[in-house]
Amino acid sequence: MLKRISKRGYILIGLVLLIILGAFFYFINIASVTPSVSKTKGVQLTQSSAGDYQTVIKDGHYLTSAARGITATSLNNSLDVQDFETSLLNLSKSHFKTGRYIFQEGQYLDSDTVNGLLARQTDSNSTGLNPKDNGKTDSSRNPIYVQTLTEQDFMTKSGNNLQLAGMVVGVAMNSQDAYQKEQYGTTYYQTISDKDRIAYGQKIAPKLIKTIREQQGVGKNIPIVLAMYDTASQDSLAPGSFYAEATSKSGTDIGDWSDINEKSIVLPKESDDTSSLGSDENTGFNNFKTDISNFFPNIAGATASAKFTNNKLSSMNVTVTTQFYSPTEIEAFSNYVATSAMKFLPSSAPVQIKIQTANEIQALLVRKADDKSYTITKLDQ
Repeated sequence: MLKRISKRGYILIGLVLLIILGAFFYFINIASVTPSVSKTKGVQLTQSSAGDYQTVIKDGHYLTSAARGITATSLNNSLDVQDFETSLLNLSKSHFKTGRYIFQEGQYLDSDTVNGLLARQTDSNSTGLNPKDNGKTDSSRNPIYVQTLTEQDFMTKSGNNLQLAGMVVGVAMNSQDAYQKEQYGTTYYQTISDKDRIAYGQKIAPKLIKTIREQQGVGKNIPIVLAMYDTASQDSLAPGSFYAEATSKSGTDIGDWSDINEKSIVLPKESDDTSSLGSDENTGFNNFKTDISNFFPNIAGATASAKFTNNKLSSMNVTVTTQFYSPTEIEAFSNYVATSAMKFLPSSAPVQIKIQTANEIQALLVRKADDKSYTITKLDQ
């Protein structure tokens, strides 16, 4: 005979079903926010969100560039480091669409090759992009024009393999060259005019293309885009910007140069800055600064760097310097800053807000274009 299930038994069965269903929906939810990953013969492709490139992971590790971060001298302005690579990736999207191409950190120019390119020309280094040292120690010296370069590769699938379909190489040109007349001596600054910088960049472009095409795996008909970047001066509060680009479709031939209309400005704007660029953004930022200062008086300052492409805001990076350390103060202030930023700062472009003391970052707030809220990351002590 079948035994009748007691009331207690039904309750136990119900609890078990709830646990199973809860676990099921938990893992469904986890899967929904995990970046998509696909395999292509020995490598994995991952994509964090729609509109971004798929990127390459090999043997469980992100495929990095061996030549990344190499410079001719120390970069004059630390703001250039991040902006150079971020802006280059945004520029690349106009040449290689995210839905068709896979992004890969530069794999064809190794560290020895890049070091040789960034060095001065000598009898033993004919590939050097910077001019020979003329021995002068005044304004008549041959400056270091080419500061650094970054390679970005764009791949397509060919069966189960990835193949190089195009490259973008960013070339950072100095607007100001720092040098010393003697080791550990006083640092001097030599200004490089826009005219000289632009002319020299165009002069060395075929030589750079030739070296790139000589690397194993780079075909003679792979399109190579050169994007020229004007670095900021040492004391600038805003990073530099890209100013020109040209494409080599085959061999060392380079097409016509096209101007890039990109500029970074500092907010709040100086009183003598009468240009209309960034006027609306400046008003909004001043309101934001006043609002958060009224909420928490221990603010030492707030500034922003706003980048404009074709006279339209493309990104904003805000730095808020504070004088407090309490975790509860940081949490309350970060939440208020996020609310105030949604009210006063632009929503059409990505915004990053860094809350810091004089010595360390306390919180980072990030919002992509048209997002409904900020993502807050607290850097707990």
